[in-house]
Amino acid sequence: MSGHRLEPYDGHEEEGKRPEDADTGGPIVLEHRVLKSLLGAWALAACPPAEAEAVEEHLGACGPCADEALRLREAVGLLQRPESLDPDPGLRTRVLDSCLERRPPRIPVPEWAAAYDAETARLDALLQDFGDAEWHAPVRLRWYDADEASSRRTTVAGVIAHLLTVDGLVAVALGLDDPLGEVRAERPTPSARTEAYWRAARFPPTRSVRTPWREQSHHLVRTASFTGGGGRMTVPYGDFELPLRDAMLDRAFECWVHAEDIAEAVDYPYDPPSGRHLHHMVDLAARLLPAVLEARRRSGLASPVERRLVAAGEPGRSLRLEIEGSGGGEWLIPLDSPAAKGSAEHEVAHVALDGAEFCRLAAGHVPPQEAAAGQVGDREAIRDVLFAAASLSRM
Repeated sequence: MSGHRLEPYDGHEEEGKRPEDADTGGPIVLEHRVLKSLLGAWALAACPPAEAEAVEEHLGACGPCADEALRLREAVGLLQRPESLDPDPGLRTRVLDSCLERRPPRIPVPEWAAAYDAETARLDALLQDFGDAEWHAPVRLRWYDADEASSRRTTVAGVIAHLLTVDGLVAVALGLDDPLGEVRAERPTPSARTEAYWRAARFPPTRSVRTPWREQSHHLVRTASFTGGGGRMTVPYGDFELPLRDAMLDRAFECWVHAEDIAEAVDYPYDPPSGRHLHHMVDLAARLLPAVLEARRRSGLASPVERRLVAAGEPGRSLRLEIEGSGGGEWLIPLDSPAAKGSAEHEVAHVALDGAEFCRLAAGHVPPQEAAAGQVGDREAIRDVLFAAASLSRM
């Protein structure tokens, strides 16, 4: 044999352990009642490694304990919110700000393009580890059309193709190449351009669409930085146009909204933008609401003005839009004329919403009648503004 002398067993090892475990360092063996008492700690991942190993070995042989362990793990899952592995949306901005304080760039990214720069970078980080299954995961794009909820089914790759073609409106305005190339859309609207791109493709979009989208986003940020303030440059959307500054903010908003669509499709948590960028997105929507209200009134979708139109620059009936949480603030929305001035003295209604929730309303992802957390005042005015916010959405 080995020549080692066997020592007599003195009976002082830990309860439930075999004598040989004390010398060999093998896995501990615990009694059933002890193992059962450890199930709660095991479900919380709070057991020492040796005890966890003993519990897991026991679960393979004991049906009642295995069922109890499964119930405990499911309960723990309900108590714990899934955490994103992505950095805080504000982390990138803080790191860049710190770096630029030490070494300012020769041509800095303007503040009005910073949200687009940040949101495209966040979406690209989400996409980088996707396999073929994720790229072909089904996604449903949602928006409101004439107060009716509309949707279009596509895939993750199809969403990136959509962003590529609509961002192309800004690219063309800046003198860059149009991602549609020789493809011609029936109308120069975001939806028509997207449909034309999808139809022209020989096969459904795949992961290969990430490269042109990513390169175009870099070109847009770089070229926008050279424009300075953007001057009087505008970006046509077919039915309307936006100043370059607002168009870049609009594209940042769409990038975030569709990134959430993608994250939902692959069951991955995704945080809203940083508070500073979210505030700018809310501000853009609030500035667009008076003109949208007027257009809806002409189409019979909003209540008519009961009194005479307010002269340009004059105070008129207003709704106070209070945005809570990250990106919060207050905006006075003129109700009777897009040229009127919002007035606290003429406030007839007050609506309060969370910042991210308001943006999802403007994206057509939240029914207008379910959006406001708080409503006070003229019910008709409140309804008109909430439905006007939803009508900002498009494919």
